[in-house]
Amino acid sequence: MDQKKVLERLERLCARAEHCSADIYRKALKALEGDEAAASQVVRKLTEEKYVDDARYAGAFVREKSALTGWGPVKIRYALRAKGVSASVVDEALKEAEGNASQVRLEKLLRTKYRSLQGDPACKLKLLRFALGRGYTYDQVAPLVEKIV
Repeated sequence: MDQKKVLERLERLCARAEHCSADIYRKALKALEGDEAAASQVVRKLTEEKYVDDARYAGAFVREKSALTGWGPVKIRYALRAKGVSASVVDEALKEAEGNASQVRLEKLLRTKYRSLQGDPACKLKLLRFALGRGYTYDQVAPLVEKIV
């Protein structure tokens, strides 16, 4: 596939949904059959034309994962870093989304989980593991577990 067709295809893809530059680079590299220079050029062009913006992607990812999926900041950070988004961009996106809403969501999650665990002798431990698995820190989780149980 030639570079112009790949660029047009990726423009359409990026116009429909947010994508990070690393994902687009992988898609371009595959479509261009391993031509790294051409793939880099395609990503650079998409970035210049604002089709791809890692900061915008990170912000959307953080909003979606925290509000809809109930992920905590630790899990979100790991997921974005795995996508190739730089640490500074991730930190900035998390700063924008952090706040009291995160604690409220966490408390709601824990209360819901607590209802299904009532009567279980290991309830406290299971609540801690549940919240830590969702990506919240121990310092965020422990006081809420004590409050709920």
